[in-house]
Amino acid sequence: MKRFFLFFLSFLTFFQLQAQDKGHGSLKGTVHTAKGEGMPNATISVKQNAGAMTDSTGRFLLTGLPAGRQEVLISSAGYATRTITVNIHEGKETTIDISLEPQGFLNEVVITAGRKVESIKEVPSSVTILQAKQIREQAAINPNITSILGNTVPGLGTFTNKATNAGQTLRGRSVLVLIDGIPQSTPLMNGSRDLRTIDPAIIERVEVIKGATSIYGNGSGGGIINMITKKPEGGKAISGETQISTDGNLVHGSSTMGYRASQTLHGTIKKFSYVVSGVYQQTGALKDADGNVIAQPDGLSETKLYNIFGKLSYKITDNQEITASYNFFSSRQYAEFINMAGVYGQLPAVGVRGDDPGEAAGTPHNHNLYLNYRATKLPANSSLEVMVYDHRFQSLNRYVEKSTAWYGPGQTYIQSEKRGARANLNTPWKLKGISGDVTYGLDVLKDMTNQVLTDGRVYIPDMNMFNIAPFAQVKIDIKDFVIKGGIRYEDANIKVKDFNTIAKGPNGEGSIAVKGGKLNYNATMFNAGVRYTRFAFFNPFVSFSQAFGLNELGRVLRTAKENTLDQITTDPVITNNYEAGFSSQLGPVSFTAAYFVSTSKLGANLVEENGMFVTQREPEKVYGYEFVAEASIIKNLRAGGSLSYVEGKAEKEDGSEVYMNGERIMPLKATGFINYSPVPALQLQLSAVHTGSRNRFQPRSNGVYGLSEGPVKPVTYFNFNAGYRINSSFNLAMGIENLFNQSYYPPRSQYRVQDVEYVQGNGARYNLSLGFRF
Repeated sequence: MKRFFLFFLSFLTFFQLQAQDKGHGSLKGTVHTAKGEGMPNATISVKQNAGAMTDSTGRFLLTGLPAGRQEVLISSAGYATRTITVNIHEGKETTIDISLEPQGFLNEVVITAGRKVESIKEVPSSVTILQAKQIREQAAINPNITSILGNTVPGLGTFTNKATNAGQTLRGRSVLVLIDGIPQSTPLMNGSRDLRTIDPAIIERVEVIKGATSIYGNGSGGGIINMITKKPEGGKAISGETQISTDGNLVHGSSTMGYRASQTLHGTIKKFSYVVSGVYQQTGALKDADGNVIAQPDGLSETKLYNIFGKLSYKITDNQEITASYNFFSSRQYAEFINMAGVYGQLPAVGVRGDDPGEAAGTPHNHNLYLNYRATKLPANSSLEVMVYDHRFQSLNRYVEKSTAWYGPGQTYIQSEKRGARANLNTPWKLKGISGDVTYGLDVLKDMTNQVLTDGRVYIPDMNMFNIAPFAQVKIDIKDFVIKGGIRYEDANIKVKDFNTIAKGPNGEGSIAVKGGKLNYNATMFNAGVRYTRFAFFNPFVSFSQAFGLNELGRVLRTAKENTLDQITTDPVITNNYEAGFSSQLGPVSFTAAYFVSTSKLGANLVEENGMFVTQREPEKVYGYEFVAEASIIKNLRAGGSLSYVEGKAEKEDGSEVYMNGERIMPLKATGFINYSPVPALQLQLSAVHTGSRNRFQPRSNGVYGLSEGPVKPVTYFNFNAGYRINSSFNLAMGIENLFNQSYYPPRSQYRVQDVEYVQGNGARYNLSLGFRF
């Protein structure tokens, strides 16, 4: 393996040297701050040439550049990107001197909020953006997207150490997960695996839009998480990155070692550009701080992950481009350790060697295929984007010897097939003293979802949905005010054939014959907001927005007690979100704050009845606040943190209010970090995650807490990561999760009140990686 790796690196280096265009000109220069200080690690890229990075003094050199006018892109984390044009002369060296201005929060751009590129200061809602640098830093600790988002996104539930994202709600409500705008969520029957459908190595950035939003449709009551995939860097015909890593428990290493390899190639050849990536990861056994194996079903212990990704773009003209992309993701648990139940509140569930009689649980496959066409400078200076996509997903749940939902042992899996199209136009306009734009279009979706057992029994029948949704969004700029308003009409039709609910006893006992039919849902949703942009130190906003959700129809059908479809209560959830907040930029300090209230006349809260979760259709109110702060203390020292709190209540028929359980409402969450760079090539970061207490329920009449109603005690743990740039090609990274090997029970282990799920969190785990860029 070592010889192969060395040979591979030598081959790539040779290929790179042979590919260089000799006899052309070169470009050298210095990148510095506005104060004249040299800026290390800035990136300089020129079309048809690989990028370079500045040294410790801010200097760089690019050779082999074609003669003529060239666009040079200069960027650095925390600074506004600059593009300049220079003349390259054959056989000569051109010199430039560039300064970069600090980039505050308000200068970041976001695509997801309005289905077009816009500045955050024009968006009247809370937004969190994870850039590539942040993703890379967090992936050095734990390369799992649910961990990365749980540790960094205010309002999102913390990492559960499971292959599912159950309990990771956003502001107490469901979140719509997208990859490049393609919906990954399965709102007809939530499998809670939609976040973990792509590897962080494929992701360029993540945009999180908080609060109900109608701009993308079904299932976005809590907001949207859009994971945007990588695009080609620089302009060379071929360049890329190779990364290999190993991980394991730092204190109790036996059986815990895992490994990971990823390869990315990208480039530009005339009018074509491409990205190709592959990831393979095998995880060893996970152990808690006391050395116990964590073998929870549907966990991340002893998993195998594959991710294959490709993107090809063709620039038809300067104003037209077509892109095709495909992503395949698979992750399954092949366990040699099986879970032995603990005693809730006393002893943790631990793993012991044994055989799991079921098939390997996880995500056997998640396919995303799309074709995207973009055009600009159309009549009225309009722009157009059209996407057609195909998404196919399968989620395999754990095997159970006995279930309260069906007779005998069994193992279920959810299947979902989506085919859709999205078209939106953007047209700018201008009147006397007023300007703005209008974004309008149409979404069409065909979704088939079911849930069956591996032995052939049907748990949830085919639900065939056809959804069509026209929308329009208007932006108005009046002096220092940005005003937004929009409307979306949802029309969803679902066909369900005759079916029998699954038997709960021998010989079909407990099965109910249900006559199928058609269900129609339609709703008109609105949003409106205003943001005041005059002052960077105080940039306030207020907004109102609505979202549409189908309330997991599958869960309703599988527990049907009526014999005709039209007798089953399946009304959708319409969420109303009210929010006020502001952003501030004071020199090196940025700060954001928001307060929100989210209501719905019909809820979707899951409450235990006879050992099963059933949906409560009671009115709901969720409210809370978020604070985020970040500051550059000195040149090489940066610190920041966040605080988020959410609470939720449902209203009973008698008018009394009851708290919503932990499956929806997480305890208070606080995060913090300190980033220090003692020398330009070395980056060090210490971060912390804290979850507070929540005790809202009393034990039931039998003296035991209901499912997901257990009390939660505070949890605090620290993570550490370091990155070292050996030279322009090689880099090293190290991360340690739970740095001080703290023994703790994650919030979900506490509130679930299940002996089999009462597991501790990971003990101290290391992750070491070597990267090579060419």
